[in-house]
Amino acid sequence: MLVIHRMATTTTITFSLFSRSLRLLSKSKPSSSLFTSSFRHCFSVAGRFQGRQLASVNRTGFCTAVATTESAETGINAEEKEVDDRQFFEVKIKLPTNDSSEKLLRIRHTVSFSLHFLALHSWFSSNLQNPLFIHPSGGLASLAIGEKLVGAKNYRTWRRSVEIGLSTKRKLVFVQVTFPRPTDDPGKGEQWDAYNNLVIAWLMNAVCDTIARSILYAQSARECAHVMAMAVQKLYANAKVTIGPWIDNGFYYDFDMDPITDKDLTRIKKEMDRIISRNLPLVREEVSREEAERRIKNQNEPYKLEILESINEEPITIYHIGDEWWDLCAGPHVESTGNINRKAVQLESVAGAYWRGDVNRPMLQRIYGTAWENEKQLKAYVYLKEEAQRRDHRRLGQDLDLFSIQEDAGGGLVFWHPKGAIVRHIIEDTWKKIHMELGYDLLYTPHVAKADLWKISGHLDFYKENMYDQMNIEDEPYQLRPMNCPYHILVYKRKLHSYRDFPIRVAELGTVYRYELSGSLHGLFRVRGFTQDDAHIFCLEDQIRDEIKGVLDLTEQVLLQFGFNQYEVNLSTRPEKAVGGDDIWEKATSALKDALNDKGWIYEVDEGGGAFYGPKIDLKIEDALGRKWQCSTIQVDFNLPERFDITYVDSNSEKKRPIMIHRAVLGSLERFFGVLIEHYAGDFPLWLSPVQARVLPVTDTQLSFCYEVVTKLKANGIRAEVCHGERLPKLIRDAEKQRTPLMGVVGPREVETGTLTVRSRFGGELGTMSVDDFTSRIKKVVENRTSF
Repeated sequence: MLVIHRMATTTTITFSLFSRSLRLLSKSKPSSSLFTSSFRHCFSVAGRFQGRQLASVNRTGFCTAVATTESAETGINAEEKEVDDRQFFEVKIKLPTNDSSEKLLRIRHTVSFSLHFLALHSWFSSNLQNPLFIHPSGGLASLAIGEKLVGAKNYRTWRRSVEIGLSTKRKLVFVQVTFPRPTDDPGKGEQWDAYNNLVIAWLMNAVCDTIARSILYAQSARECAHVMAMAVQKLYANAKVTIGPWIDNGFYYDFDMDPITDKDLTRIKKEMDRIISRNLPLVREEVSREEAERRIKNQNEPYKLEILESINEEPITIYHIGDEWWDLCAGPHVESTGNINRKAVQLESVAGAYWRGDVNRPMLQRIYGTAWENEKQLKAYVYLKEEAQRRDHRRLGQDLDLFSIQEDAGGGLVFWHPKGAIVRHIIEDTWKKIHMELGYDLLYTPHVAKADLWKISGHLDFYKENMYDQMNIEDEPYQLRPMNCPYHILVYKRKLHSYRDFPIRVAELGTVYRYELSGSLHGLFRVRGFTQDDAHIFCLEDQIRDEIKGVLDLTEQVLLQFGFNQYEVNLSTRPEKAVGGDDIWEKATSALKDALNDKGWIYEVDEGGGAFYGPKIDLKIEDALGRKWQCSTIQVDFNLPERFDITYVDSNSEKKRPIMIHRAVLGSLERFFGVLIEHYAGDFPLWLSPVQARVLPVTDTQLSFCYEVVTKLKANGIRAEVCHGERLPKLIRDAEKQRTPLMGVVGPREVETGTLTVRSRFGGELGTMSVDDFTSRIKKVVENRTSF
């Protein structure tokens, strides 16, 4: 319902908002990782109207009206009402007539949520490409979202649908926080508020309200970081605070203090509980830079002073917890510590961290914690964390005898055991087959080269800290390779090329070596020697877009083979340390953007995140727990061709410079294998499993037949083995512990009939099969990469 009353001096607009539609939304359960930080940013401003606070949300999920009055003539008020057991607010907005006459009123209605969304804005943009453009039909119901979010199970497809819908409306930049609110023009700022609110309404309309949550999880995490800092400084008088951001699944705070252990967390948590139970108000204060500096110096907080120097905006925002503690923070926050559910807060661990990530700066104590709306959500998060620990590739690698890192050989150097080597062989064969089908030539190149090669490439100037020291061979310096690129260029330079030869695609599973601090090494995820699935494409300038799009298609094809169909795309631009001119970088960046747009992919821009020799596209794959892993990279490089002076002969018989594209799909075999282990929890699909079937005798009298079966299976390319020496129940348990997909049990009857009683690790007993049927079914499943 909407009513507009016009009077001589004012215009009053009355409309209804059903309270369930204004609930702030976040995760339906923590395991789905429902919203990235950019989505949290968008939802954190829900409930605002044209920069005025319209309504807050209380713990029961209903709106609490907040009336504000800017002047005697202007005001907003909301009255809670109930009709037929349906809660709603009757909201009245009174504006001066001369003010409202300058504004464009747009009202859209969505039946599914009984929500009238009101957006007042002027400065209407007529540019279709401008995020501040709304077509007259661009209301709530017009957002092209294919489905509503109904729970964790459909989150991935829902999120993709939302991204596509927002992209088609040119509004994705709002949730990506790449289109910031203008600060120098109050008019445009007001318009930005209106459009941001429209995006919020679109998102709320795309979510089933049965999973709506009343308090945003990220908000609780932000509050808890401050409460924890206050507790620490109460308990440890010499502790100095630094930064305390909220992160995925929680928050952390860094302190300059004497070392503490996990045992100290109980004491800190008890002090936090006392602060929360006191229901201290959280008060926002704006001060001048000079006043903030004076207060920080009075407190003797050197890190806060450094943080203050990095803040460019004024005034400086401070948040107080009661009258006892304050910190620099942009907010927003809940009204008081009493809004935090202390039973849904947990401190998790303590770790060391260098200030600003610089090894030359002080080592700090970092305390991690997590905060949720209620105990049920905390328990779900704890379960998810325990599940991640259960899937830890380092433990499974040992339990399943897949790989090891031998300290006698050195940290960060991987030993592939026979079973792990089988999986690696399958990965490599899949990779090689697809590349050869798509016109790539395979290479093998040396692991070392003269230092002069790395001088030409620029690595010694820009990457030396990640390279190992030089070794002298016959009085000439050599170095282990950190990258494969220069080798592929030397292969290109072996002969003169014509423009008719392009594109030239070469690929290699090349092992490289990079120096990593021992403290940063982590299983297969962070190592010192690893094999990249590296490829380079040499092409003409007018072939760049098609070649990059071809790489994107190839990447999809390869990742889908291994069960990854959800990923996040980032475009990284020129970093501070870089080689090449502005024009070259602009060409490279434009080529990547064009290819992504042609592909129709949604991507985020990481300003300054590119490699020193060119901009790049990064793909993060999403595993079974919703975690993202960096694997695929695509880079356009105008720099190395010039450094190595590589050329081709064009149609006019003139020498020209080709374009070079770097790319890796899996990233490294080691890291990708670690991701696979955790994604499948060691339960690889049948086609990827190192041992596909175990043949188990009831007694040793059936061993001869068991070995005959295994011989036949192996002759058909099936990875099988005989296990004996224990009672049958123990043999079955051992096979299941080793994640063996199929078991063939052999007793006297099976020997007599030439059959197997087949058991599946997940499906239980599958009945009796002939050896031929068992063999053919496995071969069919492996060929089609389906389930048995």
